[in-house]
Amino acid sequence: MSEAREPLNRVCVAGGGQVGVLAAIAVKRALPTCEVMVLGLPPDPVDFADHAASALPFTNKLHDRLGISEQAIIARAGGSHRLITRYIGWGGQGHYGALSYGAGGEADAAAFAREWGGGSRGNSGVRPAGSLAEALADAGRFRAPPPGEQTPLAEIDYALRWSPSAYHAQLIGEAQRLGVTHIEGTLARIEPDGVGGIAALNLAGNTTIAADLFIDCSGAQAHLLSALPDHRAQDWSDVLPQRRLLFAPPGEPLLALEDRIALLPEGWLLECAGRGGLQTVLCTAPDIGEDALLRALGTAPVYDARLAAGRAQAAWIGNVVALGDAATRFEPLGFLHLDLAHRMLALLLEILPGQSIEPLERAEFNRRAGLMMDGVRDTLAVHYAAPRATQVFGSTVQPEGVTRSIDQFTRRGRLPFCEEHPLLGQERMSLLRALGFAQGVRPQDRTSGFRNAEAARKAFEAKTSAALADTAPYGEWMTAQLQPRR
Repeated sequence: MSEAREPLNRVCVAGGGQVGVLAAIAVKRALPTCEVMVLGLPPDPVDFADHAASALPFTNKLHDRLGISEQAIIARAGGSHRLITRYIGWGGQGHYGALSYGAGGEADAAAFAREWGGGSRGNSGVRPAGSLAEALADAGRFRAPPPGEQTPLAEIDYALRWSPSAYHAQLIGEAQRLGVTHIEGTLARIEPDGVGGIAALNLAGNTTIAADLFIDCSGAQAHLLSALPDHRAQDWSDVLPQRRLLFAPPGEPLLALEDRIALLPEGWLLECAGRGGLQTVLCTAPDIGEDALLRALGTAPVYDARLAAGRAQAAWIGNVVALGDAATRFEPLGFLHLDLAHRMLALLLEILPGQSIEPLERAEFNRRAGLMMDGVRDTLAVHYAAPRATQVFGSTVQPEGVTRSIDQFTRRGRLPFCEEHPLLGQERMSLLRALGFAQGVRPQDRTSGFRNAEAARKAFEAKTSAALADTAPYGEWMTAQLQPRR
């Protein structure tokens, strides 16, 4: 019988942004006796995960696991809810669709969406909502029901938004409460451990930090991972060429149940609502003049960036684990940056090593983290394969998985399984419909599709009516949530 390994004694998290602080909270909760230290390093504007104002529904589950209260995010960090992402113009001029979250409850959801709602919409916009979340977003009505309440609202998955600075401050407070220590410094030298990892970090001013495990949350610069001799990068430029990104200053506060990604002749325009102000990003198409770009953005940009997309071949080398932007770089389309960082963090908690790290632990983490990162690449690539996107941005190389998924969806109405994909199967189908791909007929629907679709339609109408009756306008509910609790 093998003896248990000694647990980690000290963990150093490099990077004091919201990714690094949440990683420190997670490790401290998993190993209460372990000393956990956050090394604050200067952030970079292209560290999109650290600047993110939203994520995907997975983050809500991770927050619950780590004791980060949703109510506290709403009360103290400017939190609000996103039920859908509205896609405009991706399937052609006048087209729009919606990506909603969750696995879906109807057994015949595919036939229902194809025959009645949720598909591509033209200029008339007469087709009804294709999901309960979209129906609520269209009506501007929602409330987050407490756990255990029997209501159709409980079936809805949603994403949270927040003010990044306030959310970061909330995480810092929780980390301090748990006993996580923090040090600011400039990295002067990295001492190798002789076996491919790091023995210690030397900071300017002769401070040395030794640890059993280093978690690199230093963003796109990947200060720790990139310094290792075995680090190798994978280039994604054939799939995701370098594009220019323009960031507008924050706009007026906007409380909405949807965010929007519009495809314009000038590129794609992402608008993320929030109580702290509307955030807008323009990813520019080739050969567009400056005046046209400024008109599309609506203002002069506060930041102008170009980013070479790619990922680390291995996110865990030696005793260094890179999370989020330290392991992969890509454009901020679809709220994927923080979702990826949080999924990788959850995977690390699942495989958290002892003081002696087993090679199989590293190998399994790198296998699954690699699938996560490639899943993000494929999710972005399917946007650029959309009917109108190829006209705006030009053609690029399609990963094999993207080609296969589009083929199966358009011919057979279904998708192949993808391990560690950022979206669930029904969410991937919802995205393809929102982007303007026409869903084919599933084999099981060829004889009974209309009958099943009609039954699903009636059930959906009843559920929608019940949900709308069970909630108030979102602004009224939010106002009530922000009232002082007695």
